[in-house]
Amino acid sequence: MITNVARGFASAALTVMPLLAATPVPAADITTLAEGVRALPLAAESRTGYERSAFKHWVDADKDSCNTRMEVLIAESRIAPTVEAGCKVTAGEWYSYYDGLTLTAPGGLDIDHMVPLAEAWDSGASQWTPARREAYANDLDAERSLVAVTAKTNRSKADQDPSTWLPPLADARCTYAADWVATKLRWGLTADQPEAAALTDLAETCGNQPLAYELATEDGN
Repeated sequence: MITNVARGFASAALTVMPLLAATPVPAADITTLAEGVRALPLAAESRTGYERSAFKHWVDADKDSCNTRMEVLIAESRIAPTVEAGCKVTAGEWYSYYDGLTLTAPGGLDIDHMVPLAEAWDSGASQWTPARREAYANDLDAERSLVAVTAKTNRSKADQDPSTWLPPLADARCTYAADWVATKLRWGLTADQPEAAALTDLAETCGNQPLAYELATEDGN
């Protein structure tokens, strides 16, 4: 269970750059958003063969009767949540940092994959084993791999990267960029040119926005 607590890339070069598996960057070498953006490997994206079902979710990995969605709701509630039989979360208090709204009914919340499943596929997960994709889709070992947010903002985001979508709450954007980059670095995912350029622009406005992550192992832990 989780707990609460390149601008300037030549587009011509991108068109001939193959999609390669990223080489993970040691987490100790990255402490700020700007450093994290510079560490992202640049590669073209491909959605060939993508199906959402390639990422099995929401599972009960630890066999405690709570699936991944419920685990996130329990972990992120600001008060003790109401949990009924079968680990059904029915009430609590959740802050959706994308839009600054507080909700007390879980039905208004989606659990957002910080880097959407389709984007992960495009960025390297197409080469993973099914087990690693399942681990990615249910990553409870990193605080911001999964986040409870309003359904409206999650569905507005869909499978977009930061070049085309950012949280509507301006004050959330530096945190969001750091969470996005940390997730890509954790899982060894790449970025394409528009994405990297957008992240670079953001980093320039975010000062020394901190960034921290741990590398996922082969099975995701």
